[in-house]
Amino acid sequence: MITRIGIVAGEIWSYLDNHEKEALIDDIIVSLKRDRDIVLMSMGWLAREGHISVKAEQKNYRIKLS
Repeated sequence: MITRIGIVAGEIWSYLDNHEKEALIDDIIVSLKRDRDIVLMSMGWLAREGHISVKAEQKNYRIKLS
């Protein structure tokens, strides 16, 4: 499981790097076509490591590379 989370974390980082360094969580989930729970776990890993920041926006969250 940790390997899968790490792989998806890399995909999230690449997605953000190719999309002006930020995006909404829902857009990332749809674009990556990955299980929502795995994407959220991967984002938690990236946030804990200081690679992304998370900002609440109404009913969604904006993710930005740090």
